[in-house]
Amino acid sequence: MRTSLLGKRDQEKFEIAENEIALLVQQQISGTVNLYYYDEAGFTLTPKIPYAWQKKNENILLPSARSKSFNVLGLLQHNGNFESMVVDGTVNSEVIISYFDQFAQSITQKTWIVLDNAPTHKAKIFQERIAYWKSKNLNLYFLPAYSPELNLIEILWRFIKYQWLPFSAYLNIKNLENALLDILANIGRKYQITFV
Repeated sequence: MRTSLLGKRDQEKFEIAENEIALLVQQQISGTVNLYYYDEAGFTLTPKIPYAWQKKNENILLPSARSKSFNVLGLLQHNGNFESMVVDGTVNSEVIISYFDQFAQSITQKTWIVLDNAPTHKAKIFQERIAYWKSKNLNLYFLPAYSPELNLIEILWRFIKYQWLPFSAYLNIKNLENALLDILANIGRKYQITFV
């Protein structure tokens, strides 16, 4: 069972966005644009392991502790290309702007980024930067509310949190940092997702 906000979604806007993103995917396949999916995710010592095998009459106990958070900003493509930046601290609009500014310097053709409507993405300072990015061939596609299924990077975060991070990552903050950095560095090689 999972909680769902599906009932709050505007289905018509969702379907329009789904079709528009499908067109961007086709343009990427034809080589006329690059398409990325962007999001942020936080990682702490609170385990995100949904299930495990255990011996009968025994319990697996995972330590759970308040800890600092490793916040990851990421850009993912259908082919598994992944770029990220780990932030030791709060992610605010200024941090994301800096990340997008750096990314805009590296692109060589028209590029689209699909992202949600988080408050940091709707802040005035962020919105004022959109025209600059567009002048650098970096365009933003904002998803309608309650449409995380349209942002493929959500699947990546789920794999990291629920499948790829080992039990040992939750024993202490250094283990978490090492395991997370290993996963981020090896997405597309050791850690793969295939989008059909």
